[in-house]
Amino acid sequence: MRIGLTVGDDLGRLADSPPAFDFVELGIGSGSLPPETIDPDRLDRALAGRDLLVHLPYSQPLTSYADEINDAIVAYQRRLLETVGDLGAEKAVLHATSADRDDVAFREVAAAQLRRVADAGREAGVEVVVENVGHHHGGLQLSVLGDLARETGTPVCFDVGHAYMEGDNKAIRRFLRSNGDLVSHLHLHDVRRRGDTHIPVGAGEVDYEMLSDELVGFEGTVALEVFTDDDALLLDSAARVADTLGVDF
Repeated sequence: MRIGLTVGDDLGRLADSPPAFDFVELGIGSGSLPPETIDPDRLDRALAGRDLLVHLPYSQPLTSYADEINDAIVAYQRRLLETVGDLGAEKAVLHATSADRDDVAFREVAAAQLRRVADAGREAGVEVVVENVGHHHGGLQLSVLGDLARETGTPVCFDVGHAYMEGDNKAIRRFLRSNGDLVSHLHLHDVRRRGDTHIPVGAGEVDYEMLSDELVGFEGTVALEVFTDDDALLLDSAARVADTLGVDF
């Protein structure tokens, strides 16, 4: 298991992040950090031996009602995946969204789109992992995401805080018990029901002790998604996660 850190779309923050982390997860996209503008030498210096993961555009929908737009979405994600594949990215996080998450028939469109983007990642040498965002309007519900991920053979990026916001600690346990075998990547942060989210681990209401029961033998990647530049808080969160999951940090 490797523990890393999300850094948004800021190469400067990437370079300044603590070297103790095994990898960094960099946000990319035309509206933030176009990957084709990244200087590979600057990126290598900033990584300083750490591995690279990326987050595909946060607000890019996965589906549309128009076939032509669906084709364009896949073409855009394919271009991004090919570019970050050349930069050495090993995983890419994709938000699980739908133009109509409550339309059961439309789930076939979401499944087709997910399969196409995941296939584009495989062709580019990048593992696409689909992230739960069901706490947002338009985000696929956890139960639907699990079914679609299994149907399409797509690994999951399980965001513990997002799952808590969708259905409390019960939703975290329920998803991991049903679909834990699909999880390749974790986003870890803490959250409070009143709306505070992406806070340091231990500062919120997520039952992290539960993870040690539900993720026995987990060998994937773990990204802290704590929104702070305070290295002490980041390192403390990482140490808490490592202790919970029984690994060294």
